[in-house]
This record gives sequence, C-alpha cells and structure tokens, in this order.
Amino acid sequence: QLQVEESGGGLVQPGGSLRLSCAASGFTLNTYAIGWFRQGPGKEREGVACISISGSIIDYADSVKGRFTISRDNAKNTVYLQMNILKPEDTAVYYCAVVNRITVSTMVGRYWGQGTQVTVSS
Repeated sequence: QLQVEESGGGLVQPGGSLRLSCAASGFTLNTYAIGWFRQGPGKEREGVACISISGSIIDYADSVKGRFTISRDNAKNTVYLQMNILKPEDTAVYYCAVVNRITVSTMVGRYWGQGTQVTVSS
C-alpha cells in the first residue's frame, strides 16, 4: 500500500515554530513532487506549499508566505515543512501528498496519510 506519513505536529503558542516531516511507505518520495495541505476546523482542505522533485521549484499559499518553508532531503526520503511565526488561524490537520503540479492553488494530491494535528493557542 502506497502511503505517506506525517509527523511533528503539536500544541504551540502563537509566534512559535514547528517542523513537520513527511515520509513515505511503499515507495520512494524523491521521485515525486510533494505538497502540504491543511484542513482547519469547519474549513475545506487547502494547499499550503509544494516542492518539485529536485527542490528547485516551490510554491506557497499567500497566507503562509514568509512564515513557512518547504524543503526536502532526498537522501532521507523526507519532505519538511518548517512553520514559523505560527498564528491561531494556522490550526489545522496538516497532510502531505504526492501532487501532480507545483502550483498550490491547483495541485491535486494522492497517497494521503492520516495527517498531523497542529494547534496554535495560548
């Protein structure tokens, strides 16, 4: 079964930081473009960031530009999402997935994991 696994979520105060990790089970992540998505309470799932296979092409949602950084370590078969200056509105379940394009607004994901909860609260 092809699946990704997210980790690194937790409870953090506003202004804090977290780093999420995305690993693969059953396949090699470093042959795919990867995207991060999130779904907040009562909201639809939205794209947050995406990265090409080589890491040379990256896109972010406007709401996270300047605060979040997506990166990948193909030697470790892992993609990361560094989240800084977190805000309460960043509270969501965060998912990574293989995506079909490097455009946050139109990327479509597959091989979903269970997600990791990020809660930003004082």
